Amino acid sequence: MVKRLSAFKHTEDRWPVTLILSLSAVDFLLYFMVQNPYILGVWFYLMIIPKSQICAWNHHHQHAPTFRYTPLNRILEFFYALHTGTCTNLWVLHHVYGHHQNFLDQTKDQSRWRRKDGSQMGELEYSIVIAATAYYRGYLVGKNFPKEQRQFLLFTTLTFLIVAGLVAYKPLAGILLFVLPMIMGLFMTAWATYEHHAGRNTDNQFEASFNNLNPWYNLLTGNLGYHTAHHYNGGLHWSKLPKLHERIADKIPPELIRHSIV
Repeated sequence: MVKRLSAFKHTEDRWPVTLILSLSAVDFLLYFMVQNPYILGVWFYLMIIPKSQICAWNHHHQHAPTFRYTPLNRILEFFYALHTGTCTNLWVLHHVYGHHQNFLDQTKDQSRWRRKDGSQMGELEYSIVIAATAYYRGYLVGKNFPKEQRQFLLFTTLTFLIVAGLVAYKPLAGILLFVLPMIMGLFMTAWATYEHHAGRNTDNQFEASFNNLNPWYNLLTGNLGYHTAHHYNGGLHWSKLPKLHERIADKIPPELIRHSIV
């Protein structure tokens, strides 16, 4: 009997992707079916926190693509972009080729938490700066990775054109269901990363990240709380991070382990 090959590289991705695409389906259903601005506004407000969790899954996808086939990955990235404001290859450039290579050097880190004078940014300042500069910094990293940069520019342009078309066709629905969530998603992505490294001025990778072992946090974020392990092996699938954490736990200072949901 021939074994059927799944489009997913890892079966653990099936439920998260199904839930995320279901939210996208609801967004488009509301876009075409609902005219009431109050309903659309309430939906946008209620979805800020739930959709902010999608940023973590988009992050995982940028490190290790979800599907075996490139077209499926590009389609998924379009819907991720509508929720998070992060288009194809932005995080590959900014985060994978940028931050992961430079997180121990605050003069180079694309997600740097230190100001030019060496002082630490506050959480709000950091979130605004990282979100506002994300596309520019990603573009700069892309100068060393022309193939990824071309894809980034192509699919970012395509995504923005589609969103512009949605806004042109139904302005209020387009803004409340797609434009504002993209802006908020990019901000929430930046905000969520502040707690990962802020204040850890060290050249030791095992002392450079805070870890959150709360089971609910890791259920919602795909084990992003195992952050030292994630930096130790950035290409490892999120489902395997807890076991890697166990292997390196003795190298992580106890004060860098948290257990709270937030």
